Amino acid sequence: MLKIRLTRTGAKHNPHYRVVVADSRAPRDGAIVANIGHYHPTANPAQVVIDQEQARQWLAKGAQPTDTVANLLKQQGIL
Repeated sequence: MLKIRLTRTGAKHNPHYRVVVADSRAPRDGAIVANIGHYHPTANPAQVVIDQEQARQWLAKGAQPTDTVANLLKQQGIL
C-alpha cells in the first residue's frame, strides 16, 4: 500500500520535512516513489509547499495520507 507521508531532513533541532509517496513498509527515511512537496514547521508562519496536481493524482491512485499529511492537505485545499 502506498502512503503519502513525511520524510525528515534538516539539522538537529531544526527539522524540515519532504512530503513523499512511499510504500508503507519502507522506513521513514527510506526509498520513496515520488517527492510531491516540502514542509518547514519552524518557520514563522510554517511553510507548506505541495504540488496539488501530483497530490490529487496519487490520491486518485489510492495512496493514503498519514494524519499529519492529511491536515497539511486540508490546509492547502487539496482534501
